[in-house]
Amino acid sequence: MVGACNLLGVDVMTGHWEFTYRDQEVIENIGAFEGDFVAQNVAVRDEALFDYRFPEFAGFDEDAGLAFRPYTIKAIGGVKVAVIGQAFPYTPIANPNRFIPDWTFGIQEERMQALVDKIRAQEKPAVLVVLSHNGMDVDLKLASRVTDIDVIFGGHTHDGIPAPSVVRNAGGKTLLTNAGSNGKFLGVMMDLDVRDSKVRDFRYRLLPVFSDLLPPDAEMTQYIEGVRAPYRDMLREKLATAEEALYRRGNFNGTFDQLICDALRKVKDARISLSPGFR
Repeated sequence: MVGACNLLGVDVMTGHWEFTYRDQEVIENIGAFEGDFVAQNVAVRDEALFDYRFPEFAGFDEDAGLAFRPYTIKAIGGVKVAVIGQAFPYTPIANPNRFIPDWTFGIQEERMQALVDKIRAQEKPAVLVVLSHNGMDVDLKLASRVTDIDVIFGGHTHDGIPAPSVVRNAGGKTLLTNAGSNGKFLGVMMDLDVRDSKVRDFRYRLLPVFSDLLPPDAEMTQYIEGVRAPYRDMLREKLATAEEALYRRGNFNGTFDQLICDALRKVKDARISLSPGFR
């Protein structure tokens, strides 16, 4: 996946399922990533700072106690843009905590505001954006409480938002977008009208992707085939035959979630069963 991201040309990213691997593997993967990995809300536990195991990792900031770079600066269209990362805040709940024993997560709203203020004062960007994996509802709340963020490009809850939500707060307003999931859409363009180092207007397009009508990229296809080649026989092994069509219509639930819920009710005699929708 790191190789695919590099081939695709990803410039900046933050984390979610990356933390399903153990911490050392996460660091190795980020080291192999050719773009910028940013996450202002991932800190190193105080007790781990005294004996941190990975001081060679370039993103680790011992003074700030942060595991990764909190932001990066990009020049886009001749405009100075600051990009802050907001990793999935509930990682220790959703993933095995033993994989990441030295790191803390959370929304970290106060740290976000302090970082925004610092970047505005020291870096003086014309545009400040947050690349977030909070989920739509959390980002809406965050945008209402943290000031001086121009745009939040959000993810996690798979919302396809055709037009940005404009959230007003004490410092003005913040634009919030989500571009769905699974390559169904591209938030293909957020055009910002920047004058006098301020965002004056915007234009946004959510582009649906009809994969059946697009020829696959030859270089990416070759890369994927090369990665899968050693495991091709295993991947093609027939495990079972379904007695009916299995399909997924929603953003969250899937047939495996339904199987788990049905089993909880039938085997454990549960009156209500819930699945977190891990698909």
